[in-house]
Amino acid sequence: MKIETDIIVAGTGPAGLTAALALAQAGFSVALAGPPVAAGDRRTTALMKPSLDFLERLGLLEAIRPQAAPLRAMRITDATSRLLRSPTVTFRAAEIGEEMFGMNIPNAHLNAVLDKAVKDNAAIRPLGGLVRRWTPAEDAVEAELENGDVVVAKLAAAADGRRSQARQAAGISVRTWQAGQSALVLNFSHTRPHDDISTEFHTEDGPFTQVPLPGMRSSLVWVTRRRRADEMAAVSDEALAALIEARMQSMLGRVTVEPGRQVFPLASALPARFADRRIALVGEAAHVFPPIGAQGLNLGIRDAEDLARVATKHAVDPGSKAALAAYDRARRPDILARASAVDMLNRSLLSDMLPAQAVRAAGLSLLRTAPPLRAFFMREGLRTGGGLAGLLPWR
Repeated sequence: MKIETDIIVAGTGPAGLTAALALAQAGFSVALAGPPVAAGDRRTTALMKPSLDFLERLGLLEAIRPQAAPLRAMRITDATSRLLRSPTVTFRAAEIGEEMFGMNIPNAHLNAVLDKAVKDNAAIRPLGGLVRRWTPAEDAVEAELENGDVVVAKLAAAADGRRSQARQAAGISVRTWQAGQSALVLNFSHTRPHDDISTEFHTEDGPFTQVPLPGMRSSLVWVTRRRRADEMAAVSDEALAALIEARMQSMLGRVTVEPGRQVFPLASALPARFADRRIALVGEAAHVFPPIGAQGLNLGIRDAEDLARVATKHAVDPGSKAALAAYDRARRPDILARASAVDMLNRSLLSDMLPAQAVRAAGLSLLRTAPPLRAFFMREGLRTGGGLAGLLPWR
């Protein structure tokens, strides 16, 4: 069967679902290809305020809010044993006139809200199954599904992950690198309140990041060497709880690990371009890097936001060369800035060189003692360019 639509979105992760909803709200007919939405993801995602604002414009925030925890402050603590250590720095949303930086949301809940919104949207046609073959052409892109159906569209939004077949069909090369790390991910309860504060402990092997959940619970992303992550994943709940409590210096009291720990090997990847041959890259097809600084899905949501905006400006042919060039220009500064910052921070943690430690310590010391610089850094953390915008008197 031949299916004609304005845009095909490949991928049913949160970035793909958000892109489908954004494009449908912009007035396009959308076909969505991908497997059923996964329900067993026990990870959480910290979405920053610009992402939440966009989800609110899509009519989703009220459904997301009940299971989310606000992030009113973020703290960076040097937990290394090195000669040059950085001071603890706390960033508070109130300093820049915000109620919160964002919210931490269980992935399973976020995916369920997005999936329901997609199913309730008459402009989105869920296809089920994966794309078997992509055929980009001058005036359209074709996607052959596993069941033999062929979708013909003016534009494809490739949200099909870090090994994107659509990206490969577009002829876009990718640069990849890795630091030999994995992330141990789990949720835990504790006996002291987190006070809506997320704490990132910097260690010699990577960041250990506690993020609030509703009530006396938090999520944890512990980035460390791969062998160490595998070893910790294999110990008992009690032994792991003791390790977590010790790493946090009992900051949240007694810890109880919840079932469902997961280990994810980490890598970084950046494509040479973010769109070509009627295919625009979204989410992990466009950027992959370690879970540091809550950047991954926030970037994916900005991909969807910019793609919908660019497509609206080129509504007659959203997959034209002009439209794809505009999308590449829109995403390039944001993605490259975030990828560089995350990579630089991660390398500085892993480096034993005194100059790298000195630069990092000096930078955090300056942020601690200079409120204007700290405010700039916080606004820039929410959105690329936000720091400069905050300095303008007519903002």
